[in-house]
Amino acid sequence: MSQHNKIFPTSTELPQRQNVLIFPGGSEIAIEIFHSLRHNLRVGLFGASGKSDHASFLYDSAHYDEDDYYINTPDFIEKFNSLLTRWNIRFIFPTHDTITLFLKQHERELNAAVIGSEPRTCLIAREKILTYEVFRNESFCPKVYSAPYQDMTFPVFVKPNQGQGGKGAFACSTSDEFSHQMEAISDMVVTELLPGEELSVDCFTDRKGKLHFIGPRTRERVQIGISFRSVRSELTDEIAHIANTINRAMPVRGAWFFQIKKDVHGKYKLLEFAVRQASTMGLYRQVGVNFALLSLFDAMEKDVSVIVNDYPISLDRCLYNRYKIDYVYDKAYIDFDDTLIISGEVNTDAIRFIYHCRNKGIRTILITKHRLDLDETLHRFHLSRHMFDEVIHITMDEDKTNYINPVRSIFIDNHFADRMHVQKKLGIPVFDVDAIDSLIENT
Repeated sequence: MSQHNKIFPTSTELPQRQNVLIFPGGSEIAIEIFHSLRHNLRVGLFGASGKSDHASFLYDSAHYDEDDYYINTPDFIEKFNSLLTRWNIRFIFPTHDTITLFLKQHERELNAAVIGSEPRTCLIAREKILTYEVFRNESFCPKVYSAPYQDMTFPVFVKPNQGQGGKGAFACSTSDEFSHQMEAISDMVVTELLPGEELSVDCFTDRKGKLHFIGPRTRERVQIGISFRSVRSELTDEIAHIANTINRAMPVRGAWFFQIKKDVHGKYKLLEFAVRQASTMGLYRQVGVNFALLSLFDAMEKDVSVIVNDYPISLDRCLYNRYKIDYVYDKAYIDFDDTLIISGEVNTDAIRFIYHCRNKGIRTILITKHRLDLDETLHRFHLSRHMFDEVIHITMDEDKTNYINPVRSIFIDNHFADRMHVQKKLGIPVFDVDAIDSLIENT
């Protein structure tokens, strides 16, 4: 595998713009796909969900729909097809294992192609019992115990046959503990306990079965089944062997991943594999491997190549806020000192907001009492008057409110007294620099 930066179809004929649906649209997986594709000129991006979730903060109303989109409802396919037709969707990115399996099993009934592997592969990936059956003769398959669970060597690990993110999984150290725990549950898989290091391994396989990329990453801080901290890890011969064995045994296609964990002897054993995008694939996207884009181009029957930047990288995620403000404005007045420039540095959040306004057709007006030559200061910070629709430079004893048109306007200034005066006299919303994030939507 080569090492450098981007992903392109190898064909000289570039794909035409296609409408793509991410479904469901609000999970961490869906959000990673959204960020992977949102700037691509050949993708019209849409989202849909069966419940109100974060997706409604990502898409504008013309590109997002919330309705009773649940695969277990009798009219799901009819309702889903209506949505696909209305938006002229060509490809669907499923973002949940069960939904991936259902959509693949019913793909012939749908008005769009489902990105991913064939139904049998989806089924085997969804059920760990089937996964272990396929790989039972491989050295990386853990020891699996079957009912009536006799002659087990404790400790053991119990997990749902159909599950993800470690939900419902637990370890048992004794026979009595095992018997007690298993009384109230069913459809579980029992394996040897693997006490060592755990890795996720991100992969991409094209429609011809060629495995283009294998990327191990750590799971250093895991919450709700998601890697909140992950670091690029070395691709060893042992890991490559597991990836290539799965790739040969199963007709996987597009983005897929598997999880492995070391046994008591330090050998990696397979926990599970999944034939969909993983949310933490964003780690490798930052070094050039855009799994969603690769999967989409492959679904378009385009040959692709992968170039990877070869340097260490780590990812850490946290909760991130998005906002919706129910106030329509077409003019934004913004201060300069300690608002656009703070402690001798450009406030990049403010610059981002100015260009956001330009993209949205909102006028930006710089209003300042800057004591020095404004053009010289702008030049010193590599800024320009041309960034703004209007520049109002007033003296220290003048009142800013005399220069502000309050109709459909907002005011941004770090100075509390100025904000209070503008709000009281003009009755318009006012914002400190820490609230600029709330003014930038759909980005």
